Amino acid sequence: MRVAVAGAGKVGKSIARELAEIGHDVLLIDRDADLVERSGIEGVNIVRADACEMASLELVGLEHCQVVVAATGDDKVNLVVSLLSKTEYGVPRVVARVNHPKNEWLFDQMWGVDVAVSTPRLLSALVEEAVAVGDLVRLMTFRQSRTNLVEMTLPHDSNVIGRAVGDVEWPVDTSLVAILREDRVIAPTPDDPLEVGDELLFVAIAEQEQALSSLLH
Repeated sequence: MRVAVAGAGKVGKSIARELAEIGHDVLLIDRDADLVERSGIEGVNIVRADACEMASLELVGLEHCQVVVAATGDDKVNLVVSLLSKTEYGVPRVVARVNHPKNEWLFDQMWGVDVAVSTPRLLSALVEEAVAVGDLVRLMTFRQSRTNLVEMTLPHDSNVIGRAVGDVEWPVDTSLVAILREDRVIAPTPDDPLEVGDELLFVAIAEQEQALSSLLH
């Protein structure tokens, strides 16, 4: 898969490096000559260009990319890159980094964003997930489908302890996608029992989160 990453800062370089290591064809773009010069990554094609200018995007062949990642430290730049990628070059999948929570509402399909990754929100969610037992934690929002990835670690007094997955009447528009138990990842089947300390991962619409939380308590 051909992936273009806009922004050769720490975040952009880390993304490019990991994608290249798993075999993707990665293009890293930045207009800062010093960053480009210092950003040598094995297997990554690094180009000095302005990702907000159509002439530069045409030069790097953005229309041949399956994914664009707008990963700069400037939300305005990430929005422009996302919009151009989607509307002018028809890139199938656009992922954008949100640097400031107050701007998160802008990162939607109107600006060409398929997936918005809010660094502050993600960090706070991970901290909450690490310390919370018995609370439903929203880890990520899937903008395209308007659903969320949510998590709960089952406390000892949960209503579902000892019951099989198939015996629980889950709320509509809610799907249990994984059970994390100690060092195992379990793809749930109807016969799997739920145990104290299980970390349950759901994909659910926001309107059903309260019902899911009540059920699990």
